[in-house]
Amino acid sequence: MNMLRRKKRSTTVVNVMIAIVITLAVNFSYILVMIAEQRENSSNTTNNQPQQPQQLPEAEGVLHLSRDGYGYIIVENNISQEASDQGLADSIFVSNRKVWQYRLQDGDAVRCTLYPPRGNSNPSLNEVLIHNGNEIPAPPVFDRPRRSQDMAWQMLYYFTLTLLLLTIMTVRFDVHNFTTRRYLIRCTGVILTAFAFYFFAPFINWKVGGKVMMIFQHEPNIMVDYLVIMKCLVAVIVAILYGRIYGMLFEQQKIQLENERLRSENLQTQYNLLMGQISPHFFFNSLNSLSMLVREQNEEKALAYIDQLSYTFRYIIQNGQNTNTTLADEMEFTRAYGELFKVRYADKLFFDIDIDPKYNEWTLPALTMQPLIGNAVKHNTITRKQPFHISIRTEGSTLIVSNRKAPKLEPEPSTGIGLKNLCSRWKLITGKDIEIKDTDSEFIVILPLQHPDGQ
Repeated sequence: MNMLRRKKRSTTVVNVMIAIVITLAVNFSYILVMIAEQRENSSNTTNNQPQQPQQLPEAEGVLHLSRDGYGYIIVENNISQEASDQGLADSIFVSNRKVWQYRLQDGDAVRCTLYPPRGNSNPSLNEVLIHNGNEIPAPPVFDRPRRSQDMAWQMLYYFTLTLLLLTIMTVRFDVHNFTTRRYLIRCTGVILTAFAFYFFAPFINWKVGGKVMMIFQHEPNIMVDYLVIMKCLVAVIVAILYGRIYGMLFEQQKIQLENERLRSENLQTQYNLLMGQISPHFFFNSLNSLSMLVREQNEEKALAYIDQLSYTFRYIIQNGQNTNTTLADEMEFTRAYGELFKVRYADKLFFDIDIDPKYNEWTLPALTMQPLIGNAVKHNTITRKQPFHISIRTEGSTLIVSNRKAPKLEPEPSTGIGLKNLCSRWKLITGKDIEIKDTDSEFIVILPLQHPDGQ
């Protein structure tokens, strides 16, 4: 549950970061314009010289509107001296905005102030002074909202849109439910969401002098804003591509989990096969020892042997399906298993065990000691004159099992299966190799222990 929460939290953080980057990218030009205007304003404020108001020329004429909403004032003879001196004649351009502000109609008589022409263009209307012979008050001034406020709305809108699209592509996705069909459904959801969001895009309407949403105005020519469409399209493309990458990561994770499951099953199968080889070998030796005691009619030793044998078999059954056990448990088994041999070799076989208690919780493959003790007893001479010692001790983080070599005059037949299985199991379970030192006088096996935390 905690891992799932951490995964969701990390996905949310990544989505937020991507949404911020996309928001900055689509509004980059807007940010540059704002910075440029701020620099221009700051440079203007540093200039303390007062500027003289400019006297604009006046002209009078009849307005002729075109079908597109703009028009021209055909100038009559009663043009002001200032306009005549500046060469302003013929006609004056009137923009759609001015037509809407002054409620002008085709054929209206208008006296107005005007802006001088730029280059070969016509002069343009600045302010209407007299409309059809009547003086009119100044029209309402619609100031554009401050650039910082406008940018804040733009950033908020595109951040919300992008974050929502990314969330649609990533929410409730996991290793088991990611399919191409689900991905295409989410892509469709992203496109439909972006289409719906488009109608809530903020823009500045000069007619009302403020920011409105696309859905709250009714002019068809404003309903199609190619800049907004382009920005929304960028957010959609990024969300779809990110969703695909996100899905590919899940597919890779799914493959890794499947490989790990197959590897685990393979290890368990191999381990079971190896355990199947160990148990018959151990059972055969135990029956030989027990039959010897029965033939000697030593009831007390036979009963003690059966008790120890029962404990060792119980340990094998309990740990047969486990891969690891603690060193403390393995040593307890070793003492019980050693008693089986002490019954056979009274006052001839000794176990010198020296285990540092701090390594009791360290781990090793279960039943490690059984083949080592069995082989040591099997291949060496054990007599009263020549007692046999098996040393089991810890040195650092390793377990060392050693014994002197006293080969029998008639060596026992050996298949080598016990030690071979031990090496195979150790490599299979721990991924490490055991070290075997076989000299003329001593046989040593060095086993690296595993930290209980897996370090």
